[in-house]
Amino acid sequence: MSQIQESELTEKRLQLDSEQFLSFTLGKEEYCVDILRVQEIRSWEPVSRIPNVPSYEKGVVNLRGSIVPIIDLRERFQLGRSEYTPLTVVVVVQAHIGDKTRIMGIVVDTVSDVIDVNKKLIQGAPNFGTKVSTEFISGLVSVNNRMVMLLDVDKLLRLDGVDDDDDTVKAATSH
Repeated sequence: MSQIQESELTEKRLQLDSEQFLSFTLGKEEYCVDILRVQEIRSWEPVSRIPNVPSYEKGVVNLRGSIVPIIDLRERFQLGRSEYTPLTVVVVVQAHIGDKTRIMGIVVDTVSDVIDVNKKLIQGAPNFGTKVSTEFISGLVSVNNRMVMLLDVDKLLRLDGVDDDDDTVKAATSH
């Protein structure tokens, strides 16, 4: 086998072993989500507020005829509030919750890059005990000497109580 063929074969193996993620920042920390779950990236725009929702649920926007809830990921992770700047963006993602697909926007400080991650290099989320929730973190990976947290979009976008009610209704109607 020639060196060119070996090189192409090695490159194909690397592509099979890797996934692409969209990375973004919240404060000084870097996070990423599966690029296949990202529908679009938008600049921050004012939302229509919804009463009696948690503070991290900022409201809704009309996205080409679809009403899309917007959550502030910084507040969701209890990292404090931050003023929205021209760099603040909304990443519109798709989550699969049960048999439903939910589209939501997440407010992040900045979008960084699309990164290729070798699946073999993904490490599990550390266990900090019951006081710190790591349920949204599906893994950790080192990219160019930076620690990046991989987020589980499905768990991240499960709204408190909403899907529990749906599950309760399903359970009640199935009997």
